[in-house]
Amino acid sequence: MEMAPVTRPPFACRSLLFVPGARPDRFAKALATAADIVCIDLEDAVLPDQKAAAREAVSSYLAGLDAATARRMAVRINGVTTLEGLKDLAALAGRAPATVLLPKTETPRDIEIVTAALGDVGVLPLVETVRGLRAADEIAAAPGTTALMFGGADFAAEIGATMDFEPLLAIRQALVLAAAGAQRPLIDVPHVRIKELDHLATEAARVATLGFTGKAAIHPTQVDPINAAFSPSAAEVERARAVIETFRTKGVAQLDGEFVEGPIVRRYERILALADHT
Repeated sequence: MEMAPVTRPPFACRSLLFVPGARPDRFAKALATAADIVCIDLEDAVLPDQKAAAREAVSSYLAGLDAATARRMAVRINGVTTLEGLKDLAALAGRAPATVLLPKTETPRDIEIVTAALGDVGVLPLVETVRGLRAADEIAAAPGTTALMFGGADFAAEIGATMDFEPLLAIRQALVLAAAGAQRPLIDVPHVRIKELDHLATEAARVATLGFTGKAAIHPTQVDPINAAFSPSAAEVERARAVIETFRTKGVAQLDGEFVEGPIVRRYERILALADHT
């Protein structure tokens, strides 16, 4: 049965910075960056013998946050089909962050498990497997889903591809369609080569043109290039205002050689909406 998109408060995230759950000394440092969302990672960034201690540290840290800071916080739990994931849900019950990242999401039922345990929390499913991609439309539209994220590293490993742009282009395009169909934001996989900031900026700009609305980061130095790639320039904002004003006063018309009509106006409206969040 096809599920209709649900109406939720806007989720605006250009940059999502991961910080290891086993390094509580880095939590405040991550929040001091310009990242829109800081995500404490209890999954891939934590070794098996450190998960219990990381879980306790994260739970204690979240309990001490003020409301404004808590809205910027997310936690990536372990998969809900694992024992560690169930322990994560139990530890976060009653002190859940604003957003929970759900790895290897493959069915809407995975999201339902999180919301049943934690209540009114935004779930950001990671599509990291072929099975997850095949269910991406349903996952994006599921109640509780606040955005989608491409888990490119796991996906590339599963299909035997490299992390280069071209081998994963078709996957990204499929996720753009799923997210757009459910009117959800879409966050791209982190750029794993930390020192290649120019390459990161190019990749972020390319995925932005595809329809992604943000990108994850694994180091604080990656945040500013990502924010720049997903933020409209002053010239773009000025142009958007001019186009919208032309359409408002003249209807269908031309402005500096550009044909102004409904779909064009909607694109510029999105630019202004993004500018309001940056």
